[in-house]
Amino acid sequence: MATTSTSKPDPKQKKDDKKDEDLSEEDLALKQQLELYVERVQDSDPGVQKFALESMRQEIRTSTSSMTSVPKPLKFLRPHYGTLKAYYETMPDCDLKKYLADILSVLALTMSAEGERESLKYRLLGSEGDIGSWGHEYVRNLAGEISQEFTKRQYEDKPIDNLMELVQQIVAFHMKHNAEPEAVDLLMEVEDLDLLVEHVDASNYKRACLYLTSSSSYLPGPDDLLALDIAYTIYMKFDDLASALRIALFLDNSQYVKQVYTSTADLLLKKQFSYIVARHGHTLELDEEMVAKDEDRDQLQDIINNTKLSEGYLTLARDIEVMEPKSPEDIYKVHLIDGRTSASSSLDSARQNLAATFVNAFVNAGFGQDKLMTVSSESTSSGSSGSWLFKNKEHGKASAAASLGMVLLWDVDSGLAQIDKYLHSNDNHVVAGALLGVGIVNCGIKNDCDPAMALLMEYIVKDDTITRIGAILGLGIAYAGSHKDELRIQLTNILSDVKTPLEVHVFTAITLGLVFVGSCNEEIAQSIIFALMDRSETELSEPLTSLLPVALGLLYLGKQESVEATAEVSKTFNDKIRKYCDVTLLSLAYAGTGNVLKIQKLLGYCAQHLDKGETHQGPAVLGIALVAMAEELGLDMAIRSLEHLLQYGEQNIRRAVPLALGILCISNPKVNVMDTLSRLSHDADGEVSMAAIISLGFIGAGTNNARIAGMLRNLSSYYYKEAGHLFCVRIAQGLVHLGKGLLTLSPYHSDRFLLSPTALAGLVTVMHACLDMKSIIIGKYHYMLYILVLAMQPRMLMTVDENLKPLSVPVRVGQAVDVVGQAGRPKTITGFQTHSTPVLLAAGDRAELATEKYIPLTPVLEGFVILKENPDYKEDN
Repeated sequence: MATTSTSKPDPKQKKDDKKDEDLSEEDLALKQQLELYVERVQDSDPGVQKFALESMRQEIRTSTSSMTSVPKPLKFLRPHYGTLKAYYETMPDCDLKKYLADILSVLALTMSAEGERESLKYRLLGSEGDIGSWGHEYVRNLAGEISQEFTKRQYEDKPIDNLMELVQQIVAFHMKHNAEPEAVDLLMEVEDLDLLVEHVDASNYKRACLYLTSSSSYLPGPDDLLALDIAYTIYMKFDDLASALRIALFLDNSQYVKQVYTSTADLLLKKQFSYIVARHGHTLELDEEMVAKDEDRDQLQDIINNTKLSEGYLTLARDIEVMEPKSPEDIYKVHLIDGRTSASSSLDSARQNLAATFVNAFVNAGFGQDKLMTVSSESTSSGSSGSWLFKNKEHGKASAAASLGMVLLWDVDSGLAQIDKYLHSNDNHVVAGALLGVGIVNCGIKNDCDPAMALLMEYIVKDDTITRIGAILGLGIAYAGSHKDELRIQLTNILSDVKTPLEVHVFTAITLGLVFVGSCNEEIAQSIIFALMDRSETELSEPLTSLLPVALGLLYLGKQESVEATAEVSKTFNDKIRKYCDVTLLSLAYAGTGNVLKIQKLLGYCAQHLDKGETHQGPAVLGIALVAMAEELGLDMAIRSLEHLLQYGEQNIRRAVPLALGILCISNPKVNVMDTLSRLSHDADGEVSMAAIISLGFIGAGTNNARIAGMLRNLSSYYYKEAGHLFCVRIAQGLVHLGKGLLTLSPYHSDRFLLSPTALAGLVTVMHACLDMKSIIIGKYHYMLYILVLAMQPRMLMTVDENLKPLSVPVRVGQAVDVVGQAGRPKTITGFQTHSTPVLLAAGDRAELATEKYIPLTPVLEGFVILKENPDYKEDN
């Protein structure tokens, strides 16, 4: 009897058959075709092999052009990857072997094990062909593997030449295919950014530079500066000089600034550069090399010296029709508040008059006329400026006289003429105020005959303390950021004199800090350090002494590691001030850098629960804000961290949080921050609520924000019995209506790219003074609020023609959109409205011309922009 053997069907076979049944006819044909090629590749006849490899290559190439899903040839070849790899090892060296390596390299895209880098391995073994033809996804994958391999080879000290040849190919491919960010990333990974310069062309250099400049704020040093350097080189290569100048100012590199000026003969362009330099507050003396003709040079130097600022600002005011002076009552709007305050507000108290002085100064800043100080004595016998002056007591008189400087801000000639009469007063406080006023009028304006220097120098050695302080602080405000050497000699003498009173010492140090901001000047640093070391225990516990470390920090503002030597010396100070000094130096040196590690370090200081006497956590909280204000993402994260500090921090931390929020969102009233501050303005702790009230003024500074104005009105009726709180409410009301809404306190300009060091120095000094509100701002040093003038700038866009006369053109103003790394030509603003210039720009706004008739000489439309006529423009009939 015959036996029949029935073999069991193979389950794997069944599964494969089932899979094959699911495939469409053409897919099945493709699969069988590819399997045939795999067999033929292993044929002994080179001709057959070549044909099979060619066909396989063709199939893969046609399918990898798009990568929405894994291409079918790669899917079907997956099971044969091991077979082909094994066969490759046995092949003799020849062209066919390279061909197979190319194919294996592409197959490794989906099949190689994690971390094996087989795609790169076979690419390097393969032919030298064009890698782009295998598709974007393949090139991207290669770039990723190259960066890993590069790190490994660097570590093992192996040669990288063959990798760099590949990098050349990949970068060229990316730059041709609108993938500039990927090219830049790869070059950063392999530490060869210089390669970028030869691969950019006129069509893509802007996108590449935009990516370089915006990624620089996320890079660790020194890579961040390198990225900016390369961007500068590229802008210079393509003659985009205005953009190159912005980077030169960001890097604070005078050599680059000079290079930008010398690389063009176009006088109009140089005028535009001068406007940009003036807005940044960069001190620049033009020489014959930069501008050859004398008359041209004088004209440009005038622009850099800001002599036209007042004129432009008043043109804007007339255009918007806000020239009419406002009185403090117009700002308080008492009639809108419930009845109970009206009774108390009619009384003349010195404190209220002082508040009114500041409100008046802030609201009418730069308009040249107001209802308290500039009223001519003929018009009303009682309303003359003299009478307002004497409605204030002692230090109040100083602030009142100085407020005249604010009203006449930037208008040096008529300002000095009007302040002059107070310099001859018999009252030292009035003289001191007038001296301070002289400094304020000259703020940011440089004049050939140096009037501030001539008027103030003789007073800095007087016996009377308040007069000396007025003159010294006046010099600080007039020459902030100018690095003037004559001042250094005079003021360091005062610092080293043992007989000088503590107050004068402090203000001398602050003035030196403001004048030499960011200069890292060793000599001044030493004299401030000695002044700190000479202080006795009791003097160190004075609130004012805490401003000495601030003055020291200003010398290193934003200069990062340059501060380290000084920080080491500060460790030898008296315990009372040592930590305070440490934290202040750290926070100022890294201000505006966005350095995450420093923010963590400062958060570490805030996490400790300390004894009552410690004060260094306040500056640490401010430091978090100063470092994080550099870019939007860090700013939002800092706001969240500050929320946590409010919940868990000690009392002295909570007192600083409102101020930190104020500096993060200065002149930029974000709703969430506004709500937090509104909540804190009713806090049980008096210092916290005062800081919150004044910070409402900071975030709304110059915005006329109706919601904040309403909050402050309500607060004025809530705190009507508490003089200190009411004073803060008034100051905040004045700030919200700063310059009738035409000014900003934000130190950032030029699309939030540039940070003006003098503006930041002014803000930092005032914020530190606010840390001890009761003894400094509400005490007798309220005139320190005038240091805010360093940050005041018109938030305008003023277009001028080739003769620098105002020219009205239509512009679109809308919210700025971040277009970094987006393909094509995306819109840079959203939700825009069309206006005629001059226009006001709010925080986060961006403007673009709405006409083809003119060409702007700078890509960033802010401040003064020169337009020249477009030669190709044709009117539509």
